[in-house]
Amino acid sequence: MPGQTTRVDPTSPAPDPSTDRGVRFYLHEFSGALGDLGTFLPLSIALAVTCGMDFGVILVFAGIMNIITGWIFRQPIPVQPMKAIAAVAIAEGFTPGVISSAGMAVGAVVLALALTGGVSWCVRVVPRSVVLGIQAGVGVKLAWTGVQWLGGLPVVGTDSIAVAVIVGVIILLFARRRRPVLLYIILAGFGLLWIGHPDAFTGWSLSGPRLSSAVPTAHEAWLGVTHGALPQLPLTLLNSVIALSALSAEYFPDRGVNPKRVAVSVGAMNLLTIPFGAMPMCHGAGGLAAQYRFGARTGASVIMLGALKVTLGLALGGALLSILQRYPVSILAVMVMAAGITLASSARGALHGCSLIVIGAMTLSIVLTDTLTGFLIGFALSSVFALIRPEKKAAP
Repeated sequence: MPGQTTRVDPTSPAPDPSTDRGVRFYLHEFSGALGDLGTFLPLSIALAVTCGMDFGVILVFAGIMNIITGWIFRQPIPVQPMKAIAAVAIAEGFTPGVISSAGMAVGAVVLALALTGGVSWCVRVVPRSVVLGIQAGVGVKLAWTGVQWLGGLPVVGTDSIAVAVIVGVIILLFARRRRPVLLYIILAGFGLLWIGHPDAFTGWSLSGPRLSSAVPTAHEAWLGVTHGALPQLPLTLLNSVIALSALSAEYFPDRGVNPKRVAVSVGAMNLLTIPFGAMPMCHGAGGLAAQYRFGARTGASVIMLGALKVTLGLALGGALLSILQRYPVSILAVMVMAAGITLASSARGALHGCSLIVIGAMTLSIVLTDTLTGFLIGFALSSVFALIRPEKKAAP
């Protein structure tokens, strides 16, 4: 029955992903959900270390949102940090007040657009080639980020290029067999951490999260809106709503998530959680691509991931931060690269004619600048091509 929750043997063969509409707790589903940790962990850890946010609170609320969205959408829709806000906050050392004002502003605008029909209008006017260009550009930029992470590592060692190569080969050989390969890789990473930095597992004690309300001052609110919300808003609308919905429709034909529902989810989860100290959160096409790439097919994947986040956040809180800060970058880098390649490959079927030019120009501009610039270039090019080569009307 559609929408059913089924308890099964975790080692049982996986159902057909094109027809499975339930919430099924297979081991490979949990392994697939871990594919999004390559972007979640580095940004959330950096926000805690650089900006003074409580890592336990970040985990708990992100986990709660994982559980809720997994149950509502019945798909592996990810919950990620808002990347533009996180990047600026880390670079400029924003206070929690500035970060909260930025996230609240984006959440309010996105929710307003969803409720007034603005998101639906955006979906209608943005050409498919531009949506694919966003996916390709963000994917290539994500993969390049993983390559850059590898650049600072030694050739051999417990956290090295050699480890990255081995992990990459394992993923290529086994990921398509729908086995929980990423779960084993993540656990192996903790083993490497124990070998290379055994002190990371000592000297800390259990400590739960500390809820706090970061009420911004007028100056913090201004900084949050101008420096954080403005660059984040187009990224949220284009990648977290429009591109994610398009990718969901590709992965799950006839039941892709509705853009309006995604926008409502993004707006609501920020307005409800940020006042208690949560980080600004969104969904993202890259996260969906990563989780699908490693085996996630139903909402059970992110429900299990969310339960793990909540448990660790409540039990360990900030104490977990000392361990994760030293987790092998080589493994996270390969995960990020795999997610980027998977997302970019969504555009491979449109690489011809005018679409090839639009997607190529957008990819280059997104990699060299940002998503908004790439969108503007792609939209301008597609508009010019539409004028030069208008679609022929069907004969009566």
